Amino acid sequence: MDPINKAARIAGVFYLVEILVGPFSLMYVPNVLFVTGDAGATVHNILTHETLFRLGIAGYLLNGVLGLCTVLALYRLLGAVDRGLAAVMVVLGGLMVTPIFFMNSLNWIAALMLAQGGGFLGAFDTQQLDALAMLFVRLHAQGNIVDEVFWGLWLFPFGLLVMKSGFLPRWLGIWLLVNGAAYVVVSAIGLLAPESYDAAFNLAFPALLGEIAITLWLLIKGANVKPLPQAA
Repeated sequence: MDPINKAARIAGVFYLVEILVGPFSLMYVPNVLFVTGDAGATVHNILTHETLFRLGIAGYLLNGVLGLCTVLALYRLLGAVDRGLAAVMVVLGGLMVTPIFFMNSLNWIAALMLAQGGGFLGAFDTQQLDALAMLFVRLHAQGNIVDEVFWGLWLFPFGLLVMKSGFLPRWLGIWLLVNGAAYVVVSAIGLLAPESYDAAFNLAFPALLGEIAITLWLLIKGANVKPLPQAA
């Protein structure tokens, strides 16, 4: 197999695993355990399904690691196209996104500690502990909105590299640019007009499928590398 085509397949595998793992911690666990506006019910769910919550934390950390692996695999694939753009892609998509994942996981860990109570937390009554736990749950959600800025920004150099590569379709690169812009806009709305965040995310959802499209292309089609002409 051609080395570039092999690199495309490897990048596609990492990207696919990241896409499959991400929704568990980002969507499934919050939807199952968290009750909007009810700190007591949320804490009760966390304690009742503590194993699920801990798996959510672990999955969140794994997603950060997989994101870094994906970006490095893409650098191996696209680095020769433009070293400068590829370096920017790694910084924005790996060196910025992954640390935020790890730091933001501490909010869920803090929520779990407060939900369990005991020890020095005995200075607080139950309602206060529940309220503080809910605070950290919400801080975690806000951390995701902040991270969305970089989920979008790294797709700009990535999309440009795809367009310049010659072995991946230009339309995928354009879709990635639109995908990146959608993430940045949705993040800005989440920070400036949080009441409109859900509606904005649903409206932008089709644009956010660009990453799934490039993942499937890398896995199924790989890189369309033209063979060198044989010497006469």
